[in-house]
Amino acid sequence: MTTLKARLKDDLNAAIKDRDELRSSTLRLTIAAITKEEVAGKTKRELSEDEVQKVIAKEAKKRREAADAFEQGGRQESAERERAEGVILDAYLPKQLSDEELDGIVAEAVEEARAAGAEGPRAMGAVMKIVNPKVAGQADGGRVAAAVKKHLAG
Repeated sequence: MTTLKARLKDDLNAAIKDRDELRSSTLRLTIAAITKEEVAGKTKRELSEDEVQKVIAKEAKKRREAADAFEQGGRQESAERERAEGVILDAYLPKQLSDEELDGIVAEAVEEARAAGAEGPRAMGAVMKIVNPKVAGQADGGRVAAAVKKHLAG
C-alpha cells in the first residue's frame, strides 16, 4: 500500500510531466508543508498517515480562507486559483460529511452528553469530545462547533 506522502510525490511527478502548473505547484507546497512538519521539533521524524492528512487538511483550509479573502478584496482570479488548489487537495482527504450526516452525529453526541449529566455551557466541551473522534478529517472544526452550538441551543 502506498502512503499518502508517496502518492503526493508520484502525482507531483506526473503533474510536472504533464506541465500542469497549478497541480504541480499545489503539490509542491503541500509536500513542503509535510516536510516542514517532519523537521519541526528536536528530532526529524516520519509523519503518520493521520498526521499527513491533518497537514493536507490544514493546507486545504488555508486555500479556502485565502479564496474568501481574495474575493472580498475583489481579486476574482486569485480567489479562483486558491479554490482550484483547494479542490486538488480535497482529493487526498476523506470524503467530507454532508450537513445531514454531521447533524445526525452531533444529535447523538448531545443525547450522550446529556445522559452523562453535561448541561449548559459545559455541555459544549463534552459534546465536542464525543463528536471530534467520530468526524476526524471529515468535517472542518468550525462546521462541527457550529452544529454543536445549534443543537445545544435546541
